Amino acid sequence: MTDCLHPLFARVWTHVIRPLEEKQAREHRAELVTGLRGHVLELGCGDGANFGFYAAPVESVLAVEPEPYLRARAARAAREAAVPVEVVAGAADALPAADGSIDAVVCSLVLCSVPVQASALAEIRRVLSPGGELRFYEHVASHGGAGRRVQRIVDPVWTRMAGGCHLDRDTLAVIEGALGPARSRRFGVGGIPHILGSARMEA
Repeated sequence: MTDCLHPLFARVWTHVIRPLEEKQAREHRAELVTGLRGHVLELGCGDGANFGFYAAPVESVLAVEPEPYLRARAARAAREAAVPVEVVAGAADALPAADGSIDAVVCSLVLCSVPVQASALAEIRRVLSPGGELRFYEHVASHGGAGRRVQRIVDPVWTRMAGGCHLDRDTLAVIEGALGPARSRRFGVGGIPHILGSARMEA
């Protein structure tokens, strides 16, 4: 979920937050990975919430998670997956994959918490093969008005409490700046704006 280690928040996420959002998030997670194929890298896999949705023709998943508690839980979840999943330590700005070796990168509620989004997107671009795809499911900043002002006010405190998570990032703009135009839809979850979509590397 984040390149920094936040053991307390990792446990809160696993035992409190994710169970609360699980019912609605399940369909979003399924949509996120549907149609993927080949070699997939999941950045910030957390406790492996997406693993049960991967299916052939995905050949393998390299799941990167820096937080030890979440990584251990993800390793257990990987044993139940329908495709081979390898869970490894790693960070968004130094992905453990060779240039152009990945057919798809999956980011699920993680780009809110990477230290520098542009660095993470540069690494994603590096590891994607020509024609490769980024799939993303992220919460993002409000378009404006009172919602955006509240996010900006709350963000410094929230970031310290929530494992480095930021409420006010324009994540779609950063994705499109790195990879080009993205296809996405926007919706609310618990009153918080989210986006779900994809962007493809030029072949």
